Amino acid sequence: MSSARWGTPPGGRGTGRHATRALLAGLLLVSACAAPDDEPGRPGPDSLVRSAGAVLDRRAAAVRAHDPDAYLAVVDPRATGLRAAQRRELDNLADVPLSSWTYRITELTAQGADRATADVRLSYRITGYDSVPATADRVLDLRRDRDDGRWYLTGDRPDGDGGALLWQQGRVRAVRGMHGLVLGVGRPGGELREIARTVDRAVPAVSGAWPEPWPGRVLVLVPRTVEDMAALLGAPAADYRGIAAVTNARTGDPDRAPADRVIVNPQAYGALADLGRRVVLTHEITHVATRARTTAATPVWLSEGFADWAAYRAEHRTAVRAAPELAAAVRRGDLPDALPADEDFAFAGDAARLARAYEGGWLACELIADRWDEKRLRAFYRAVGEHRGRDGAVERALREVLDTAPGEFTALWRDHLRSRLG
Repeated sequence: MSSARWGTPPGGRGTGRHATRALLAGLLLVSACAAPDDEPGRPGPDSLVRSAGAVLDRRAAAVRAHDPDAYLAVVDPRATGLRAAQRRELDNLADVPLSSWTYRITELTAQGADRATADVRLSYRITGYDSVPATADRVLDLRRDRDDGRWYLTGDRPDGDGGALLWQQGRVRAVRGMHGLVLGVGRPGGELREIARTVDRAVPAVSGAWPEPWPGRVLVLVPRTVEDMAALLGAPAADYRGIAAVTNARTGDPDRAPADRVIVNPQAYGALADLGRRVVLTHEITHVATRARTTAATPVWLSEGFADWAAYRAEHRTAVRAAPELAAAVRRGDLPDALPADEDFAFAGDAARLARAYEGGWLACELIADRWDEKRLRAFYRAVGEHRGRDGAVERALREVLDTAPGEFTALWRDHLRSRLG
């Protein structure tokens, strides 16, 4: 199952601040703009932009060099709590293989002569995985020391509803497999190695189900608890308590997006047997492999159903055992009238409805693979994703790839449910 969540800018800012933000944002974007000379004892906008940028440049260089002294040198000496937290955060990053780490100020607000707040876009790359930087929006508070005239960091927090970062939750341990990198916080090394081994088994299975070119490697995050998992996603923990893993990614062109992150819920994942763990990770890794062909035109039943089809393809599991909720519905005569709608896949909704939606999507994809063939199933997936917009995407692909129509396909699917689950 996949998930994408995006932060929103914090609200409630006064008119005066908005005016200052607009001026400073303009200076950031047009460096050749002339600015008035600074008043004595008070930084002008141009000076503030340069000073704040220099602080963040030094901080970024310290992260890349893993230099604790340089990292703390930009933190306010009086902010003892922040200094301790920042030192821990840098230590937590020690095992994370970073190929880049930069900051870009998007908006800057002066608050009197000696204080400012910067909205910042952190960009970083995990070596071997991110073809373009992953990003996180932060809000940083700055103070100018009147004795030495230098600017120092006094606060660092997420911007609005943005998610937390893994290394803010504790020391990151990295475990490398043949096909993946597992980054975990607060989890036993044996558990992380087991996940890496399961990834190594899952990646070839995914490539067998989806033979199109894809990176063939996966980045997996394993936080300490489901609460920490939800914090990474910027969502309530209640949405994920029964969810073993999600894929946090952007659909579309993978060359313009960072690597997908498969995020594991250690409690739900740990409760599964070996088969369940293989199915979960193979399912999520299928989302990684098919991401370039998954667009706004792709209905959830197809993206999730294909991922389940790929996960069960190499496993010996009966349909009744793999689809217990839908099997129970079929046995009591409650056969669905239509393929699952997108809203049926809501994590926070009815758990039984969610299970039936996944099971129905899987059996729709199984129907295509069985009645036509696997090659035609992949062609159908591609054809839907290539359509401009959701309207008509499935209908056109059914006609052009499978030579059928929505009503006929739904009837075939309902017959397939009776045959496989009755």
